[in-house]
Amino acid sequence: MSGRVWEEKGQKLYYLHRWPSQRSMQRIRQRVKELTPRSRCHADLRDVIDDLNPILRGWGTYFKTGNAAKRFNQIDTYVWQRLRALRLVRKGRNLKPGEASRWTRESFHNLGLHRLRGTVQYPEPAQC
Repeated sequence: MSGRVWEEKGQKLYYLHRWPSQRSMQRIRQRVKELTPRSRCHADLRDVIDDLNPILRGWGTYFKTGNAAKRFNQIDTYVWQRLRALRLVRKGRNLKPGEASRWTRESFHNLGLHRLRGTVQYPEPAQC
């Protein structure tokens, strides 16, 4: 129940408190890890992203109603770190100074990676 609205207007408003469980977070991380093994470092990055997108889009659609913004940011960060690690493994000892800093989140999103951040839809408050 919203305390501030009750104090100011005397209305009872109830909000949905729902977010992915720890088990669900572990499962999506495990799925991302399965799709981005070290052995795929020489695969085209767009192919890896094409394999990841349906998984991320489906998981994000299931949990988009509620308070999942913090968890979505965590998954976005995890996916970015996995893809960046693939690039680092591919370069290996041929990595030049400052080259890794250009593999930002935006660079992967520009290649077509689905972004969970910003997809949360808050439902209307239920009035009693």
